[in-house]
Amino acid sequence: MIVTISGLKKVFWYLLIFTVLFCGNAYMVYSSNTTLASTPLPRFSVVIDAGHGGVDSGCVGSLGIYERDINLSIAKKRGSFLNTLGITVTYTRTNEDGLYGTFASGHKMRDMRAREAIIKHANPNLVVSIHLNSYTNESAHGAQVFYKINNDISRELGQELQALFAEQIEGSRLESKEGDFYILNCTPTPGILVECGFLSNKNEEAKLVTPEYQEKIAYTIMCGIVGYFGLSSD
Repeated sequence: MIVTISGLKKVFWYLLIFTVLFCGNAYMVYSSNTTLASTPLPRFSVVIDAGHGGVDSGCVGSLGIYERDINLSIAKKRGSFLNTLGITVTYTRTNEDGLYGTFASGHKMRDMRAREAIIKHANPNLVVSIHLNSYTNESAHGAQVFYKINNDISRELGQELQALFAEQIEGSRLESKEGDFYILNCTPTPGILVECGFLSNKNEEAKLVTPEYQEKIAYTIMCGIVGYFGLSSD
Protein backbone atom coordinates (compact mmCIF):
# COMPACT_ATOMS: atom_id res chain seq x y z
CA MET A 1 0.00 0.00 0.00
CA ILE A 2 1.37 3.42 -0.91
CA VAL A 3 0.95 6.12 1.72
CA THR A 4 0.97 9.63 0.38
CA ILE A 5 2.32 12.70 2.14
CA SER A 6 -1.22 14.00 2.61
CA GLY A 7 -2.13 10.65 4.18
CA LEU A 8 0.77 10.87 6.61
CA LYS A 9 -0.32 14.35 7.55
CA LYS A 10 -3.81 13.06 8.34
CA VAL A 11 -2.40 10.23 10.47
CA PHE A 12 -0.15 12.72 12.27
CA TRP A 13 -3.06 15.02 13.08
CA TYR A 14 -5.25 12.11 14.24
CA LEU A 15 -2.46 10.96 16.56
CA LEU A 16 -1.92 14.48 17.85
CA ILE A 17 -5.61 14.99 18.62
CA PHE A 18 -5.84 11.57 20.27
CA THR A 19 -2.77 12.29 22.41
CA VAL A 20 -4.07 15.67 23.54
CA LEU A 21 -7.48 14.26 24.44
CA PHE A 22 -6.09 11.18 26.20
CA CYS A 23 -3.42 13.01 28.17
CA GLY A 24 -5.84 15.80 29.05
CA ASN A 25 -8.35 13.35 30.50
CA ALA A 26 -5.62 11.44 32.28
CA TYR A 27 -4.32 14.64 33.81
CA MET A 28 -7.81 15.60 34.97
CA VAL A 29 -8.28 12.21 36.64
CA TYR A 30 -4.82 12.37 38.21
CA SER A 31 -5.37 15.92 39.42
CA SER A 32 -8.74 14.99 40.89
CA ASN A 33 -7.35 11.95 42.69
CA THR A 34 -4.35 13.88 43.89
CA THR A 35 -6.58 16.60 45.30
CA LEU A 36 -8.77 14.06 47.09
CA ALA A 37 -5.78 12.19 48.43
CA SER A 38 -4.07 15.32 49.66
CA THR A 39 -7.19 16.62 51.44
CA PRO A 40 -7.00 15.27 54.98
CA LEU A 41 -10.12 13.73 56.46
CA PRO A 42 -11.40 15.49 59.57
CA ARG A 43 -9.95 13.90 62.69
CA PHE A 44 -11.70 13.85 66.03
CA SER A 45 -10.77 12.29 69.33
CA VAL A 46 -12.64 11.18 72.40
CA VAL A 47 -11.56 9.87 75.79
CA ILE A 48 -13.87 7.15 77.09
CA ASP A 49 -13.56 6.75 80.82
CA ALA A 50 -14.74 3.56 82.54
CA GLY A 51 -15.49 4.72 86.07
CA HIS A 52 -13.93 3.10 89.16
CA GLY A 53 -11.58 0.09 89.00
CA GLY A 54 -9.50 -2.11 91.26
CA VAL A 55 -10.43 -1.93 94.96
CA ASP A 56 -12.79 0.90 94.05
CA SER A 57 -15.55 -1.34 92.72
CA GLY A 58 -18.25 1.33 92.67
CA CYS A 59 -21.74 0.20 93.62
CA VAL A 60 -22.61 -3.50 93.88
CA GLY A 61 -25.89 -5.07 92.78
CA SER A 62 -27.87 -7.79 94.54
CA LEU A 63 -26.33 -10.32 92.15
CA GLY A 64 -22.84 -9.42 93.38
CA ILE A 65 -21.94 -7.66 90.14
CA TYR A 66 -19.49 -4.78 90.46
CA GLU A 67 -20.16 -1.47 88.77
CA ARG A 68 -16.49 -1.23 87.68
CA ASP A 69 -16.87 -4.34 85.48
CA ILE A 70 -20.04 -3.26 83.70
CA ASN A 71 -18.61 0.24 83.20
CA LEU A 72 -15.58 -1.26 81.47
CA SER A 73 -17.64 -3.59 79.31
CA ILE A 74 -19.84 -0.75 78.06
CA ALA A 75 -16.88 1.60 77.57
CA LYS A 76 -14.95 -0.82 75.35
CA LYS A 77 -17.82 -1.58 72.97
CA ARG A 78 -18.06 0.24 69.61
CA GLY A 79 -14.58 1.75 69.80
CA SER A 80 -13.52 0.10 66.53
CA PHE A 81 -16.54 1.53 64.74
CA LEU A 82 -15.73 5.03 65.97
CA ASN A 83 -12.22 4.55 64.59
CA THR A 84 -13.60 3.82 61.11
CA LEU A 85 -15.32 7.21 61.19
CA GLY A 86 -12.08 9.03 61.92
CA ILE A 87 -12.60 9.25 65.68
CA THR A 88 -9.55 8.37 67.75
CA VAL A 89 -10.56 6.63 70.97
CA THR A 90 -8.46 6.71 74.14
CA TYR A 91 -9.52 4.65 77.15
CA THR A 92 -8.58 5.66 80.68
CA ARG A 93 -8.48 1.96 81.57
CA THR A 94 -8.77 -1.28 79.61
CA ASN A 95 -8.88 -3.82 82.45
CA GLU A 96 -10.43 -4.17 85.90
CA ASP A 97 -7.51 -2.45 87.67
CA GLY A 98 -7.61 1.06 89.04
CA LEU A 99 -5.10 3.75 88.12
CA TYR A 100 -3.86 4.52 91.64
CA GLY A 101 -0.75 2.30 91.64
CA THR A 102 -0.13 0.69 95.02
CA PHE A 103 -3.22 0.66 97.22
CA ALA A 104 -2.70 3.09 100.09
CA SER A 105 -4.19 6.16 101.66
CA GLY A 106 -5.26 8.70 99.05
CA HIS A 107 -5.64 6.09 96.30
CA LYS A 108 -8.90 7.61 95.02
CA MET A 109 -7.37 11.00 94.33
CA ARG A 110 -4.30 9.40 92.71
CA ASP A 111 -6.66 7.43 90.50
CA MET A 112 -8.56 10.55 89.43
CA ARG A 113 -5.35 12.50 88.77
CA ALA A 114 -4.10 9.65 86.59
CA ARG A 115 -7.30 9.91 84.55
CA GLU A 116 -6.80 13.65 84.34
CA ALA A 117 -3.27 13.10 83.00
CA ILE A 118 -4.59 10.73 80.32
CA ILE A 119 -7.15 13.30 79.20
CA LYS A 120 -4.57 16.09 79.05
CA HIS A 121 -2.14 13.92 77.08
CA ALA A 122 -4.82 12.84 74.59
CA ASN A 123 -6.06 16.43 74.20
CA PRO A 124 -9.45 15.15 72.98
CA ASN A 125 -12.46 16.95 71.60
CA LEU A 126 -14.72 15.19 74.10
CA VAL A 127 -14.70 13.19 77.35
CA VAL A 128 -17.35 10.55 78.05
CA SER A 129 -17.34 8.89 81.47
CA ILE A 130 -19.34 5.68 82.00
CA HIS A 131 -20.94 4.85 85.37
CA LEU A 132 -23.85 3.05 87.03
CA ASN A 133 -26.13 4.49 89.67
CA SER A 134 -27.40 3.30 93.04
CA TYR A 135 -30.00 4.58 95.47
CA THR A 136 -31.59 3.52 98.74
CA ASN A 137 -35.02 3.53 97.11
CA GLU A 138 -34.97 0.39 94.95
CA SER A 139 -37.65 1.76 92.66
CA ALA A 140 -35.26 4.40 91.29
CA HIS A 141 -34.31 3.52 87.72
CA GLY A 142 -33.31 4.85 84.33
CA ALA A 143 -30.20 6.00 82.48
CA GLN A 144 -29.32 9.65 82.95
CA VAL A 145 -26.72 11.96 81.41
CA PHE A 146 -24.87 14.58 83.45
CA TYR A 147 -23.06 17.43 81.74
CA LYS A 148 -20.27 19.77 82.71
CA ILE A 149 -21.34 22.83 84.69
CA ASN A 150 -21.29 26.17 82.87
CA ASN A 151 -20.38 24.56 79.55
CA ASP A 152 -22.88 25.09 76.75
CA ILE A 153 -21.37 22.43 74.49
CA SER A 154 -21.55 19.80 77.22
CA ARG A 155 -25.11 20.82 78.07
CA GLU A 156 -26.27 20.55 74.46
CA LEU A 157 -24.62 17.15 74.04
CA GLY A 158 -26.08 15.98 77.34
CA GLN A 159 -29.57 16.99 76.29
CA GLU A 160 -29.25 15.36 72.88
CA LEU A 161 -27.88 12.11 74.31
CA GLN A 162 -30.59 12.03 76.97
CA ALA A 163 -33.18 12.33 74.21
CA LEU A 164 -31.55 9.36 72.46
CA PHE A 165 -31.71 7.33 75.67
CA ALA A 166 -35.37 8.20 76.15
CA GLU A 167 -36.02 7.08 72.59
CA GLN A 168 -33.92 3.90 72.49
CA ILE A 169 -33.62 2.64 76.09
CA GLU A 170 -36.92 1.93 77.82
CA GLY A 171 -37.28 3.49 81.26
CA SER A 172 -34.57 6.12 80.78
CA ARG A 173 -34.88 9.49 82.45
CA LEU A 174 -36.29 12.30 80.34
CA GLU A 175 -33.95 15.11 81.36
CA SER A 176 -30.19 15.46 81.67
CA LYS A 177 -28.66 17.38 84.57
CA GLU A 178 -25.57 19.37 85.53
CA GLY A 179 -22.93 17.22 87.19
CA ASP A 180 -20.18 18.51 89.49
CA PHE A 181 -17.71 15.66 88.88
CA TYR A 182 -13.91 15.74 88.99
CA ILE A 183 -13.58 13.85 85.69
CA LEU A 184 -15.55 16.62 83.96
CA ASN A 185 -14.02 19.56 85.80
CA CYS A 186 -10.32 18.60 85.70
CA THR A 187 -9.78 19.86 82.13
CA PRO A 188 -11.47 22.46 79.89
CA THR A 189 -12.55 19.71 77.47
CA PRO A 190 -16.32 19.39 76.96
CA GLY A 191 -17.58 16.27 78.70
CA ILE A 192 -20.50 14.22 79.93
CA LEU A 193 -20.94 11.52 82.55
CA VAL A 194 -23.46 8.79 81.75
CA GLU A 195 -25.17 6.90 84.57
CA CYS A 196 -26.31 3.93 82.49
CA GLY A 197 -28.84 2.63 84.99
CA PHE A 198 -29.37 1.62 88.63
CA LEU A 199 -27.74 -1.50 90.02
CA SER A 200 -29.92 -1.00 93.10
CA ASN A 201 -33.01 -1.69 90.97
CA LYS A 202 -33.32 -5.47 90.55
CA ASN A 203 -35.15 -5.29 87.23
CA GLU A 204 -32.61 -2.88 85.76
CA GLU A 205 -29.71 -4.85 87.23
CA ALA A 206 -30.95 -8.00 85.50
CA LYS A 207 -30.72 -6.18 82.17
CA LEU A 208 -27.45 -4.38 82.86
CA VAL A 209 -25.54 -7.63 83.37
CA THR A 210 -26.46 -8.94 79.90
CA PRO A 211 -24.16 -8.33 76.91
CA GLU A 212 -27.17 -7.48 74.73
CA TYR A 213 -28.32 -4.64 76.97
CA GLN A 214 -24.78 -3.35 77.41
CA GLU A 215 -24.42 -3.32 73.62
CA LYS A 216 -27.65 -1.35 73.32
CA ILE A 217 -26.42 1.25 75.79
CA ALA A 218 -23.02 1.43 74.08
CA TYR A 219 -24.71 1.92 70.71
CA THR A 220 -26.82 4.77 72.08
CA ILE A 221 -23.75 6.50 73.51
CA MET A 222 -21.92 5.96 70.22
CA CYS A 223 -24.78 7.60 68.30
CA GLY A 224 -24.49 10.60 70.61
CA ILE A 225 -20.74 10.86 70.00
CA VAL A 226 -21.16 10.51 66.23
CA GLY A 227 -23.88 13.16 66.23
CA TYR A 228 -21.69 15.48 68.30
CA PHE A 229 -19.00 15.32 65.62
CA GLY A 230 -21.54 15.76 62.82
CA LEU A 231 -20.83 12.35 61.30
CA SER A 232 -23.10 9.57 60.10
CA SER A 233 -23.52 6.23 61.86
CA ASP A 234 -25.32 4.59 58.89
